[in-house]
Amino acid sequence: MRLASLHTHPVKGCHRLDHDTIHVEPWGLAGDRRWLVIDEDGVGVTQRDTAALVHIRPAPRPGGGLVLHATGRHPLDVPEPAGDPLDVQIFVNRTPVAAAPAGPAADHWLSTLIDRKVRLVWLANPADQPIGTELSRPEDRVSFADRYPMLVTNTASLDALNSLLREAGDIEGPLPMNRFRANLVVSGADPWAEDDWIGRRLRFGNVVMRAVKACARCLVTTIDQETGEKGRQPLRLLARHRNRDQKLLFGVNLIPDGTGPITVGDPVELMP
Repeated sequence: MRLASLHTHPVKGCHRLDHDTIHVEPWGLAGDRRWLVIDEDGVGVTQRDTAALVHIRPAPRPGGGLVLHATGRHPLDVPEPAGDPLDVQIFVNRTPVAAAPAGPAADHWLSTLIDRKVRLVWLANPADQPIGTELSRPEDRVSFADRYPMLVTNTASLDALNSLLREAGDIEGPLPMNRFRANLVVSGADPWAEDDWIGRRLRFGNVVMRAVKACARCLVTTIDQETGEKGRQPLRLLARHRNRDQKLLFGVNLIPDGTGPITVGDPVELMP
């Protein structure tokens, strides 16, 4: 197996960045989901309710921070925030997390783009945020990701899914891998080989990660990540072929056991 591609989503719910090489940190890939768009109640805004987030294209800013891009808009330079933190929640039922506000310029830029009053915040120190699930260890940490630091998917499983779409004559296919918003994509495995990775460890180059659980998918996978257009697939297909205890599965959640660089093309080894 090989590492076929690497991706981060600097602002949770917004457009991805593709990488040739990147550093694995204790809480995931460097820069991944360190920023969060929040509503007026301090709760995270996601594509589940605001598909227009796909139009926001963040890029790293030299010296820290972001530059926000969107078609038809002037880019906005957002320095790394230094103000007093706010208590925010990734989801309404999650424990509050301290995050620094980006400021009124970023809030206005985002609010006018997605036609909703929002704010932008930055997680300065992911080391303060434990995962806190039954599948994690006390020392495990996470950024603004849904629950676990990283997600890996398998190109052969996507090929199998798209074959089923073709057989059904579904006009929504073929689907690209970006629908699943993975961090790491693996090639050279059999279709659905990732089912056997659960509870084991994978080595990506020289960095070892635990495969803790299969990822249950939500409505975000039905949203075109370039246009924001909503469809029905892949959830209908997953409901027929990948339904386990009412959870529609595609991909595997990972927790790093170490840190260091990983690069597209690195060997991927399933460890004993």
